[in-house]
Amino acid sequence: MAREPITYLLWSDLVGVTRTRGVPTADLAGKEETGLGWACAGQALTAFDSIVDNPWGPMDEVRQIPDPAAAFSFEGEVTGESWNAAICYSRCSVTEDWECCTRTFYARALDALKAETGLTLAASFEHEFTLQAETPVERGFTFAAARRANLFLQDCGAALRAAGVVPESLEPEYGASQYEISCAPSLGVAAADAALIAREIIRAVAAEHGARVSFTPKPARDAVGNGAHIHFSLVDATGANVTHDPGGTLGLSTVVAQFCAGILAHLDALVAISAPTPVSYYRLTPHAWSCGFRAIGLQNREAALRVTPSASPHQAKRHRGYNVEYRPADACASPYLTLGALVLAGLDGIRRELPLPPAIDRDPADLTVEERAALGIVTLPTSLDAALAALEADEIARGWFSPTLYRVYRDLKLWECASARELDEAALFARYKSAY
Repeated sequence: MAREPITYLLWSDLVGVTRTRGVPTADLAGKEETGLGWACAGQALTAFDSIVDNPWGPMDEVRQIPDPAAAFSFEGEVTGESWNAAICYSRCSVTEDWECCTRTFYARALDALKAETGLTLAASFEHEFTLQAETPVERGFTFAAARRANLFLQDCGAALRAAGVVPESLEPEYGASQYEISCAPSLGVAAADAALIAREIIRAVAAEHGARVSFTPKPARDAVGNGAHIHFSLVDATGANVTHDPGGTLGLSTVVAQFCAGILAHLDALVAISAPTPVSYYRLTPHAWSCGFRAIGLQNREAALRVTPSASPHQAKRHRGYNVEYRPADACASPYLTLGALVLAGLDGIRRELPLPPAIDRDPADLTVEERAALGIVTLPTSLDAALAALEADEIARGWFSPTLYRVYRDLKLWECASARELDEAALFARYKSAY
């Protein structure tokens, strides 16, 4: 008896977990209008097989409607495992958006940016992860570590390309058994789709090789952290990158400088979205090349925003490649929530024509308290509790979310904070390593 192909309808929830329902592939076309039902309360699921109190309870459902433009597939090179998937919008009905859909949150942010500026966001993610194999590989960017995982990395590259995501680098990272796969930028909603696709493809390839990967931001207190750095540019209606101005501060155009100033103005609130777990804050510490300070700098890996010029000597190519890296992010966050919040923070900077703070050309931790104060550099929140308090205190940032979306997200994260306090440190790290 032949197996019946299934297409999995995927969506990213508020805790950054990819949820799914499956349909026979032969019936997929019929689901593109009405989708599949899903209980609204499913958006209140934690990453740990529990659910927080929510406004819906057993009532109400939304429709998971697949987007044909976000369909992809996987075919394993080792076992031959194969499946199809399509990313969804969660909608109240065929014609009515749902306020708690993460993909809709990002799409609406992009709509606001385009309506007010004529611009959109191009973005890409650096995916750092720990490859959980029987024998840890050699440390520190070594060729030996690359060779140990060579077949895995080759299969990741092929599977990503087949799924429509372009890998730009596949390499061992600094930590034991740590790797990074960086992908090419995409425009608009497709940038968040690419992040979801990449993480699920990497997981699938690892399973093909009898291993697992974890995207947890901190596998253990003394382990190297896994980030999900985001590179972004603003692009006009013709597809031209408008990020670079040779005469601007840090080589940034006026509109992008204002966009960055908006991100920095709301950064304490933003990290509650982009670094959304208790273990995230073990990674966001000084001298960890992960960002412990609210600052911007040219090629400065200890600044929250790192301006990254193109290496090309040709002006046209420099314009195309100029981008900014947002560093305090990890893969426990929904890419849709993170990118949507970044866009709305940046748009606020444009609206208010915020000036860019002074650039930092050294490690902020090496400055005195007085020197940092003079430059407007402050430490980021040191815990998820503190970041959530900053989000609560930031009236503009709170306004990015509908009351229901804000309430459910806040309650999910407060539950995580409370649960973390009941665990010893080893159990806390193990919990997130397993879940993500």
